[in-house]
Amino acid sequence: MKTYRSRVAGTGSYLPPDLITNADLEKLVDTNDQWIRERTGINHRHKAAADQATSDIAYEASILAIKDAGLEISDIDCILVATVSPDYLTPSTSCVMQARLGLNGVPALDLNAACSGFVYGLSVADAYIRMGMYKNILLVGAELLTRYVNYKDREVCILFGDGAGAWVIQQTDAAAEDVIYSSHLRAEGSLGDLFIRRAGGTRLPITQKEIDEGTHWFTMKGRDIYKNAVRTMSATCTQALEANDLKMDQIDWLIPHQANWRIMEAVADHFKFPKEKVISVVHEMGNTSAATVPVAFDMARKDGRVKRGQMILLTAFGAGLTAGSAVLKF
Repeated sequence: MKTYRSRVAGTGSYLPPDLITNADLEKLVDTNDQWIRERTGINHRHKAAADQATSDIAYEASILAIKDAGLEISDIDCILVATVSPDYLTPSTSCVMQARLGLNGVPALDLNAACSGFVYGLSVADAYIRMGMYKNILLVGAELLTRYVNYKDREVCILFGDGAGAWVIQQTDAAAEDVIYSSHLRAEGSLGDLFIRRAGGTRLPITQKEIDEGTHWFTMKGRDIYKNAVRTMSATCTQALEANDLKMDQIDWLIPHQANWRIMEAVADHFKFPKEKVISVVHEMGNTSAATVPVAFDMARKDGRVKRGQMILLTAFGAGLTAGSAVLKF
């Protein structure tokens, strides 16, 4: 049986033009620009237009990624979308995307692993290609989180924004060097209540009572999130390095989930990794959950930091609790 490896053939990203600045939030909650910058590193977040859904921004990023890969839309033979903010509960956002792309018959799947969703999706895409199932997988992380944020809750509203990032994961020869080396995932469901949207599912359907009580918004225990984010991202990074017999000084760029600069800094400190080799664009976009890793990667490509031939370590942490890391040579 012939074996295959997968590579990142193309990337793209899309951030809606409308912004939510720290000055805007000062008018809504008891906060200020300095307080937000010092605790999160965020200057502003992007907000989708009222007529945009998750599939719309996912589509924009996807077209750019397919073009960057030098492919036609018709070359895509599988679609994976990581999101916690789908257009609908059903049909899936990936199916909505498939219809818009005109790829009738191509398999389409949504994944929900919160902010770790893109890394989880990358592991699925890599496995599919290694098995020889598909040749060009469109992998998207896309979120419209502003639709679920209570702008009276200071702990949550300062963090989240909207955005989408997409990669084309392509089949390549088993002997190729520019490949996805491995991915390493974990989850700790016992800590799921640290970040939760209680109402809106079968456990607690949305009623007028839930709206009045605000249980349909995201809620978060920030101190516990910080502690567990640093712990689990560091652990999965260690797994990734050990599995590939790598040292941190062999990594060209660490691209973590863009949740909060202090979390990213703490992970780098854990490995004594230079801060200047950590890709951080959180100041420009805030936390866009499953979209942060592919958007940060694409933005770093565009500004010339990330180049072909470099060794990249990705890592993410999200509600669930979930976490994951992946090593690839771009």
